[in-house]
Amino acid sequence: MKKTAVYPGSFDPVTNGHLDIIKRACAIFDTLTVAVLANRNKRPLFSVEERVEMLKKSLKGNKKVRVDSFDGLLTNYLRTKKATVIIRGLRAVSDLEYEFQMAHVNRLLYPKVETVFLMPSDNFVYLSATIVREASAMGGKLHQLVPSHVTEALRKKFKNLS
Repeated sequence: MKKTAVYPGSFDPVTNGHLDIIKRACAIFDTLTVAVLANRNKRPLFSVEERVEMLKKSLKGNKKVRVDSFDGLLTNYLRTKKATVIIRGLRAVSDLEYEFQMAHVNRLLYPKVETVFLMPSDNFVYLSATIVREASAMGGKLHQLVPSHVTEALRKKFKNLS
């Protein structure tokens, strides 16, 4: 029986840390859906469609991965996809409390679900999309943080905002 996992997130934008977690999850699961959240409570830099396209370009050629988007409760999305595993990346101890809370709430809402926590490579432990956006807004070099097409998208976005 094939085991499918879902890696949800805002991916605003996708970072090399996200891609590292995806690579690790693909080594464990038969298929992985990377699900971009359309979170109404956040003001993303990129639209859902732009984030999906950046992920698709970053993951081109990976036959195990499917990129999708969703709005609303993750547990509702999981039910519609008949998935029971959530992938979450843990960068530092500061992530742990929030991620544990979310894992417990998700299990209460959907008792079949399990959350699997994966740690990124050491060089991505402190990398976040927020840091990438801030560095990009200030003209920082991003070649070690994101794929080159994401660097270009960030440069265009910040050029258009000024």
